[in-house]
Amino acid sequence: MLKLLSASISGLLFGTGMIVSNMIDPAKVIGFLNITGQWDPSLAFVILGALVVFAPCYHLMIKKRTHALNGDKMNWSTNTAVDRKLVLGATLFGMGWGLVGLCPGPALTSIGSGSLYLLCFIISMSIGMLLVEKVFKKLTINVKNQIMGR
Repeated sequence: MLKLLSASISGLLFGTGMIVSNMIDPAKVIGFLNITGQWDPSLAFVILGALVVFAPCYHLMIKKRTHALNGDKMNWSTNTAVDRKLVLGATLFGMGWGLVGLCPGPALTSIGSGSLYLLCFIISMSIGMLLVEKVFKKLTINVKNQIMGR
């Protein structure tokens, strides 16, 4: 029950933040990303505001925790490598964000608007995520088999 409650509160806070900051408006996001044209710096203040709240909390309270408030063990990644997979994923994400002005969080926050545009985006994003999972899983198995000489 505590997990469901904490997930619901987190989701409500995130969604409310997206709506209040207007990050759900693709035109606003594209204006922020358009640094060579009529740049709209307002979303930079949203990012800075989030960092001002998050950074001290992360370093003083979160980073040292071994368990979440709901009792789950914290699984901190030790991987700090900047590899081809990371760069490719970040590039594809950035290209998609720049093309339509949406990323997964704000798109899901806006789903209640009934927009056909958003519905198409979310369906396409979901299909892409499923395809990537299948392709990378298959590639990983093929590479392991080649290494082991199978």
